[in-house]
Amino acid sequence: MKKSCTGILLAAGQGTRFGSNKLLHPLADGTPMAVACARNLRRVLLHCIAVVNDRHSEVARLLAEAGMQVIANPRARDGMGTSIACGVAASPNAGGWLIALADMPCIPVSVIEAVTDRLAQGGDIVAPVCQGQRGHPVGFAAQHALALRSLQADRGARDIIAAHRDTLVLIETQDRGVLHDIDTPASPADI
Repeated sequence: MKKSCTGILLAAGQGTRFGSNKLLHPLADGTPMAVACARNLRRVLLHCIAVVNDRHSEVARLLAEAGMQVIANPRARDGMGTSIACGVAASPNAGGWLIALADMPCIPVSVIEAVTDRLAQGGDIVAPVCQGQRGHPVGFAAQHALALRSLQADRGARDIIAAHRDTLVLIETQDRGVLHDIDTPASPADI
């Protein structure tokens, strides 16, 4: 029996371009952005971790209520790589990780399922692609644990992906939600 994939929701960003905490920004239905992302992950994955910058924040509280295991990253200001490392270190027995961003609420559940399924079938690194652009979420097999735990700075896992281009599995989708992050209040939440 294969170990199951763990979802990691990166919710420790500062959101400086947004002007306020964008992860609390309500979508058209009133759901805070980060909560919508968490719910989408939880529809597919049994174990999900949210990495936040403050364990006692409103974002952390809402994500815990949404069923996420909440982990605080004391080095969140150092960039996304440290949050990925923090989430992977908190789930050492995972069979792989699905890394998602808390400012991308338009990713369809069907894409999360497709990436997770392909990872479970032996995919090394799996990501959606829309109109030639690689999107999110990105799945990593367990063999990348050390590299993911060692990440630093704000490049995320780009260097790991680049080093394994020959085993990168891209899943085609026409849904632009895999490319759309919300960085400003004027960014449309519905594509």
